[in-house]
Amino acid sequence: MKRWLPTPLISLTLLLLWLMLNQTLALAHVLLGAIIAVAVPLLIAPLRPTPVKVSRPLTVIRLTMYSLIEILRSCFNVCWLILLRSDRLNTQFIRIPLDLRDPHGLAVLACIINSTPGTVWVEIIPGSSDLALHVFDLHDADWWVNMIKTKLEQPLIEIFEQEKA
Repeated sequence: MKRWLPTPLISLTLLLLWLMLNQTLALAHVLLGAIIAVAVPLLIAPLRPTPVKVSRPLTVIRLTMYSLIEILRSCFNVCWLILLRSDRLNTQFIRIPLDLRDPHGLAVLACIINSTPGTVWVEIIPGSSDLALHVFDLHDADWWVNMIKTKLEQPLIEIFEQEKA
């Protein structure tokens, strides 16, 4: 069963999506939807990343809440800066040394940083494990380094790399 349906939830979702898009429950649509629901997951299986085991659900919740609060806070700060202080902005790039190595954790960190208004993940600097980060209005680079290392990177290490240590 696992050979033909490696991801049953994705297959079911594809079938239901196909039926909703066609708005009829004709046998031909059900059969074509079933073929798509089986074929697409098989074709994209090589593209799927390695499986990940997420541990520490309370840390996941804490990180999610902190990230959402930080995103909302940054929305207001960036709006305030654009509307009232656009002539005195101090946009800069900073380097943040990262200890996180798990590709899933790095992807989540990139999503959090890029979702936060006023910050952009630029790259992992080649030859090092430093993150190049662009900050819209930088006043204290040490604060940014400390915040990312303690509030974002450390929980991600606990979530994704705790089992490997």
